[in-house]
Amino acid sequence: TQLKNQNPMDPMENGEFLSQIAQFGTVSGIDKLNKTFDDLSASLTSGQAIQAGNLIGREVLVPGVAAALTPGAAVRGIAALDASAADVVLHIYNGAGALVRDLNLGAHQAGDVQFSWDGMTTAGTYAPAGTYYIQAEALSGEKAHAVGTQFYATVSSVNLGDQGGLTLDLAGLGTVPFSAVRESH
Repeated sequence: TQLKNQNPMDPMENGEFLSQIAQFGTVSGIDKLNKTFDDLSASLTSGQAIQAGNLIGREVLVPGVAAALTPGAAVRGIAALDASAADVVLHIYNGAGALVRDLNLGAHQAGDVQFSWDGMTTAGTYAPAGTYYIQAEALSGEKAHAVGTQFYATVSSVNLGDQGGLTLDLAGLGTVPFSAVRESH
């Protein structure tokens, strides 16, 4: 087409012509590469969806401050200590923000501290089912600092978003991105 439509009074130089052909080849190669990446991305998303689908009904460990208490079950999680602590305390609040219980876990070295709350309140009664907010605090001498928490929650469904991102619906807690899952049981 380039040769047919060249102006005979002002022909294109050979170097300029070859450069233009190389540019056409580069553009075509980039288009093929983009299609290949799109296909790869779709394949990876499909593989993730299959993995995530296998999590339905299973427990996953996700970071956060909220946990769901269900009848007859305990809230389980991990407090991640960056240094050893003389005491680790969990402050458990109900959905209205009222303190339900302080739970002392004792002294621990740096690392993950597993915990479990059986649903008992300070008054000695069982807290009603629902969402509870748990703040972990590490005490060292007179100093206290907040500690990150992760909770086990049951996956109720998996969603594939418009942009291809996967989210998990967690029973009693809402949705989290699939990438937030730390482990599954």
